[in-house]
Amino acid sequence: GRCEACQGDGLIKIEMHFLPDVYVTCEVCKGQRYNRETLEIHHKGKSIADVLNMTVDDALEFFEHIPLIKTKLQTLHDVGLHYVKLGQSATTLSGGEAQRVKLSRELSKRATGRTMYILDEPTTGLHFADVQRLLDVLDRLVEAGNTVLVIEHNLDMIRNADWIIDLGPEGGDRGGEIVAEGPPKEIAKAKRSYTGQVLKEAGL
Repeated sequence: GRCEACQGDGLIKIEMHFLPDVYVTCEVCKGQRYNRETLEIHHKGKSIADVLNMTVDDALEFFEHIPLIKTKLQTLHDVGLHYVKLGQSATTLSGGEAQRVKLSRELSKRATGRTMYILDEPTTGLHFADVQRLLDVLDRLVEAGNTVLVIEHNLDMIRNADWIIDLGPEGGDRGGEIVAEGPPKEIAKAKRSYTGQVLKEAGL
């Protein structure tokens, strides 16, 4: 049922040779990705194009009575991706958002309790309320017996860790050494650790 003119992308790529390629809205489907026959099919008054244009929050409400879909959407909401549109291209997601999409996929699987998750600054771009949602999700993974290793600068994430490995003493070429390791309260006592100093100032 895809639009054959744009292969279901909703966009047409124009190669500019010496300049970056330009993408324009497909004139046949008007960016809706599907052919006319497919777009004429509606569920609760919405076409597939309408559904793909919904945010995760909107879709949660729309599919509230379809448990299989709602469960998948709920995991996206839980990792702080409530604002992402269902049809949004993966190439438009930030690194942190892409990691959280993968994390939500893992959450929707049956837990084994034997998985190690490595996340690189997953809080990037998150509102503080969404950081708390992400922490709740990571806590669920740990409580299920999994291990979560996070590379992070966010103080809320750091002070909620079970164990911190602080690298330094500086950045770049002047770093790379383990200056402190242990639970947050122990790191707060480490004089060589900048992270410890910040944790101490935060009242830990």
